[in-house]
Amino acid sequence: MSGEWSGVNLPSLPELRHWPLRIATYPHWSPLIAAMRCEIRLDPASRFALQSRPPSQTSPLRVCPRVHCSGTSFPDSHASMSHSALPAARSTPIHALGGMVVALVSLVGDLTLFGLQTIGGLTRRLPRGYVLWPVLHKIGVESIAVVLVTGGFVGMVIAVQTYDQFAQMNMENQLGSVINVTLFKELGPVLAALMLAGRVGSSMAAELGTMKVTEQIDALTALGADPIGYLVAPRLIACVLMVPLLTVLADVAGMCSGWWFSCEVLGIDHHFYWHHSLAYVAPWDIGSGLSKSLFFGIAIATIACHRGFNCSAGAEGVGQAATEAFVCSFVAILVIDFLLGTFLMELYHMLWGVVSMR
Repeated sequence: MSGEWSGVNLPSLPELRHWPLRIATYPHWSPLIAAMRCEIRLDPASRFALQSRPPSQTSPLRVCPRVHCSGTSFPDSHASMSHSALPAARSTPIHALGGMVVALVSLVGDLTLFGLQTIGGLTRRLPRGYVLWPVLHKIGVESIAVVLVTGGFVGMVIAVQTYDQFAQMNMENQLGSVINVTLFKELGPVLAALMLAGRVGSSMAAELGTMKVTEQIDALTALGADPIGYLVAPRLIACVLMVPLLTVLADVAGMCSGWWFSCEVLGIDHHFYWHHSLAYVAPWDIGSGLSKSLFFGIAIATIACHRGFNCSAGAEGVGQAATEAFVCSFVAILVIDFLLGTFLMELYHMLWGVVSMR
């Protein structure tokens, strides 16, 4: 339908369906819309779509003051509403830095709310066994091999890097204390968590991102299920339980490999190796490392699931979610390690005082 109406050239209906429109009110056009049996409304993409409706239900037309169609422009009585009147976005280093800070604060706040929502769901209802056991197997059992290899080589690397310095001071018999304290207190938990962030975190983000892209998460919501309780809660519980256990395996593997390399390859006496190890490794060192791994597991699960739930569309979005999950987990593990290390050191000094090394 096209032609003259009130002195204005109107576009045809197929043309009108595809034009972006801005809001204004032209009540005197309602008879025309009634004749066309359609209505123009605003959708989330800020465009107007035509929907077929009976003439009796047609409301006054709301269209833009200027629509370009086939070389013809509608009169614009509201030119001040043009987008050209808006100020251009400035791009300076200060603006870029401010944008980064705002994005970081927004991400941390969103992650915090996501984690609190997950914990709130756990307080109302725990995951069922048939949902939790496969996740425990995937995160725990399938990660044993990579954790053992990582811990084993870490123990030998520490022995190689510290032997020369100790030998220069004729203290090579105390190498076991350095290897085991470093493993139990610092490198064991951190490197095990980093390996799990790469293997488990990326996998969870990609899996949940694929479910987001294919609208499986929306389907769970439509069926009345809680997506966070069904998908996120089991993964959070599995990481909290499995990461400390895998950290213990990494510590044991590093301790055994460091002992074998130090005694069999470097020639350190077995008795002195274990004597100094038992003298310097305290239960506090083992407990502090395991407490760190607990928080590492919470961070890995929360960040990976959050990135998966906020995945963008397409295969590229899924890959980007997996990458962001690993990078954010990596940074979070290092930050948590520093904060907890400082806190535990101060707590140790408050409880037992500063240990004298003389």
